[in-house]
Amino acid sequence: MSSTEPLAGKSALVTGGAQRIGRAIALALAHAGADVAITYRTSQAEARQTSDEIAALGRTALTVECDVRSEASVRAAVAAAAAAFGHLDVLVNNAAIFASAALESLAVDQWDAVFETNARGPFLVAREALPHLRAAHGRIINIGSLGGFHAWPGHAHYCASKAALHMLSQTMARAFAPEVSVNCVAPGWIDMTASETPAATETERRIELQSARFAAKTPMGRNGSAADVAEAVLFFAAGPHFITGQILAVDGGLGLS
Repeated sequence: MSSTEPLAGKSALVTGGAQRIGRAIALALAHAGADVAITYRTSQAEARQTSDEIAALGRTALTVECDVRSEASVRAAVAAAAAAFGHLDVLVNNAAIFASAALESLAVDQWDAVFETNARGPFLVAREALPHLRAAHGRIINIGSLGGFHAWPGHAHYCASKAALHMLSQTMARAFAPEVSVNCVAPGWIDMTASETPAATETERRIELQSARFAAKTPMGRNGSAADVAEAVLFFAAGPHFITGQILAVDGGLGLS
């Protein structure tokens, strides 16, 4: 292991790794020396592009279609990654849904759609990957949210699902120790580049305005980037195995306001 490639010889599985934050995480792990498998549900073209970028770094790359809500789909995806690499050292549970709705009119199917991806999905993937991670004395990094700490009235189902994931992360840390460390990265408001979120719809224009408001409230004077989140994930993936059960807010101090 070198200081420039602390994950040399390791392998990682990143759910929802085709684009946005997941893509940044997958590429950061590859830059650190890891072979990387990414899952996607609908973003096949983006997954192939990210996989090509991983391969261009000299790493083994794998793309796997996976619906993290499905036990059978998760089982197949984890098996494919473990077979491709021969071992599994790092799991990043990134696949998630961000949704908005007024709480008083929130439908049961809206609630369930968010929870089955944001909370049940990480549980299913971690449970399936656990034997491989235990054998490797590996790491699990879950991607939570500042919304798991703070009540955002227009996002009750999202906030509740991420709060559940934060608690699940700490429960996993106790249950899977000492072989596997489990931590959680909780991003604040993360800006995407124009190519990732083109301002083409009314919803996206509202997001741009909201983004500006969050930046103005953030002590560090800006919103976060996907690279900021990826660096935090890399810390947990390559840092001391002794660190476990932690929830790290990557929010520029926004949570202090």
